[in-house]
Amino acid sequence: MFTRTRTRLVSGLALIGLMPMALTGCFSSSQASAEQESEQRISLAMLQPPRSGLSPLSDDAFKLSRWNTAETLTVLNEQDEAEPKLASAVNRVDEHTWSFTIRDGVSFHDGTELTAEVAAAALQHAVDATPQPRILDGVELSIRTDGGKVLITTAQPDPLLSHRLSSPQLSILSPAAYTGQTVNPVGTGTGPYELVASNGTSSATLNRFEKYWGEPAAAAGLDVHYVPDGTARAAALRTGEADIVEAIPVGQAAQIDPSLIFEVPMPRTNTLYLNSESGPFKDPAVRAAAREAIDRARIVADVYEQRADQAEGLLGPALPWVAAEREAAAYQQALNTRPAAAKVDGVKIKLGTFTDRAELPEVAVLIEQQLEAAGFEVTQDVREYQYIEADALEGKFDAFILSRATVLDSGDPVAYMYSDFACEGSFNISQLCDKDIDRALAEASAAAPGAERRAAIARAESLILASDAAIPMLHERVIQGERQVRDAVRDPRERALVSTSTAIEP
Repeated sequence: MFTRTRTRLVSGLALIGLMPMALTGCFSSSQASAEQESEQRISLAMLQPPRSGLSPLSDDAFKLSRWNTAETLTVLNEQDEAEPKLASAVNRVDEHTWSFTIRDGVSFHDGTELTAEVAAAALQHAVDATPQPRILDGVELSIRTDGGKVLITTAQPDPLLSHRLSSPQLSILSPAAYTGQTVNPVGTGTGPYELVASNGTSSATLNRFEKYWGEPAAAAGLDVHYVPDGTARAAALRTGEADIVEAIPVGQAAQIDPSLIFEVPMPRTNTLYLNSESGPFKDPAVRAAAREAIDRARIVADVYEQRADQAEGLLGPALPWVAAEREAAAYQQALNTRPAAAKVDGVKIKLGTFTDRAELPEVAVLIEQQLEAAGFEVTQDVREYQYIEADALEGKFDAFILSRATVLDSGDPVAYMYSDFACEGSFNISQLCDKDIDRALAEASAAAPGAERRAAIARAESLILASDAAIPMLHERVIQGERQVRDAVRDPRERALVSTSTAIEP
């Protein structure tokens, strides 16, 4: 069901009509165009319905962020550095304490004024929640106020605290949001769009907030519809029932006017993990043979229809700073330490993956063919993820194919790299344990955000790649649909979909 103030053709979906707002009076053509634009509403077709009633303490928080209705103390820029948002200034007082000066002149959608005390209470609610937002996993902190500032002290030094506070799960809502048994974002945010209605798993309605503290929204509002079926989402774009559409399936893209679809690189890498602790791939030279056997270009072409990027490392083009870091001499020197590939003949390996992501079994077929062409004998084991994860983590496969998010809520890849490749990593499918890699990951974790941290991350990546315990194959993209809309946001982090300048083109 899609609605909008201008006429649209409807195919297979019900339409709730909105009374068009007429333009009257004497205007120049540019004035009339601007006035008309300001009264247009944007229709959004979203991939998934809310799972937790749009609670900002859950993954539903990313919807609130994408709709620009809930805001955080900080935001991440294109270099993944934290910048002030609801905080007007951010300062690290000492190793353990950060200061966030609360912005003046901000009011919530219900009219409540934003103060340091209100912001601190919202953050404390997240700290006390069960379960906590995952961005706070393993972080012990205390919160207090000092005049117009929120002071946060961590038990251990945390150079990424300002990044953590950019997570949509730490959005600041008005006190009214926290009065019930669940956190209610309706009418309690600070963004340029006010959430005025949430209709369960079917739709949501947002109107322009006229008292927004920043630049006002160009559009009159957002009409959100949850459309889990990919074919229906693609149809909504083709017929004009939706202005912005999330996640067009690759198989549907060819049926859509190319001018309506845009590919956004995602911080997600399709990787072949090799068991470096036991079995044939304990030998680094055998791992090197597997690496040389992989034809990334064919996988991208045959499975992803060229709508993915061949991997040059663990981290892809969704992190634009990575490419420059790989030019460092130390990075290349690390890769040059890899041994020559062994000649394999009849080496038996067990390859696993899961069915939950439809493309992975197809990738497994190609990987099997490529490895067998190099001399391996491959047996596949493909199951639902819930039935195969434990075996993968226990090292029961020689090789395992996984599509893995490389940047989590903080916008930083260190947590992913530690989880997957440190000796004590909780998701170490490769069973990798290397003291040099652990040392590099520790240095990256402790490094200050900015150039120092980026260089340390690249150093850790080069050592992991040199081990051949993980063979990155491709970086995924998401296909976003846009029809007669200006300035839709194409965000690799999936935190933003509309900005204050997003509008229907008259």
